[in-house]
Amino acid sequence: MRLGIVIIGRNEGDRLDQCLKSVFKKTPSIVYVDSGSTDGSVELAQSFSVEVVELDLSISFTAARARNAGFEQLLKVYPELEFVQFVDGDCEVVSGWLETANETLTNHPEIAVVCGRRRERFPDASLYNRLCDLEWNTPVGQTQACGGDAMMRVCAYCSVEGFNSQLIAGEEPELCYRLRQKGWTIWRLDADMTLHDAAMTTFSQWWKRNIRAGHAYAEVAWLHGKEPERYWVKETISNWLWGGILPALIVFSSWWSHSLSFFLLIAYPIFIYKIYRYQRQSSSSKIAALYAVFCVIGKIPNAIGQGKFKINQFLSRSANLIEYKA
Repeated sequence: MRLGIVIIGRNEGDRLDQCLKSVFKKTPSIVYVDSGSTDGSVELAQSFSVEVVELDLSISFTAARARNAGFEQLLKVYPELEFVQFVDGDCEVVSGWLETANETLTNHPEIAVVCGRRRERFPDASLYNRLCDLEWNTPVGQTQACGGDAMMRVCAYCSVEGFNSQLIAGEEPELCYRLRQKGWTIWRLDADMTLHDAAMTTFSQWWKRNIRAGHAYAEVAWLHGKEPERYWVKETISNWLWGGILPALIVFSSWWSHSLSFFLLIAYPIFIYKIYRYQRQSSSSKIAALYAVFCVIGKIPNAIGQGKFKINQFLSRSANLIEYKA
């Protein structure tokens, strides 16, 4: 009873079924938080006899808000819990992960969050699923942030008052940033954690996902970029430069430079090669090249997402959730 689980979801269907089956025998302390599903997800979760929280439909959905609601309900019913595993409803928890993460947090009281290797269930189903699988392969050891799947120490989570429920994306790194400012550490373990089903089969889905990422970079940098670590400032500048400023400079200066500005395009293959050399350390040449090309292309939707954040901020307008799944 030291461990509880919070699952969040919205119209995940069979993916939620797999998620629940992977954890419901591990602990009785499970809460599922639903964000307005219309596919029977609530009834499915209830059939597993887990606690169900349905978010108020009059308030905009965010993953951060859902996780906070799940955590609050979990501690209300099971106040003795020490650790909480957060899981997205499109993920299946791999056998052995809960025990590994639990043991790590037990033996290392300075650690607030542990995460492991999230893998794509169907990496060969599409180019975009493969890109997701590469993205999840983060370095092992002490790190700055985790993703949506992670086990957290209850007292650490409470010390920073949980996720920022206003963020439509990037809420996990932002939470980890605040934890690190209080002296806690974050660790990526060398262990499989979850199987994720991105179900991303089209370029437009990939594009929307990168717009959402850009929005996250901009908002988190706005929140913490003026602090000593200048968190995500470098990333936002890179997105502005490669995804916005340089393309605009090339296009709008071409008329007076007699198209000589197009020679600036040579910067992109150089940038791609730099990323390729880094990725080649852990991937085949084909996969490394694929990853490098799409990292650079992704700077454009990243910049668009950052622009969306700035426009909403200027107009004092709340951001809407950016969803890439059907």
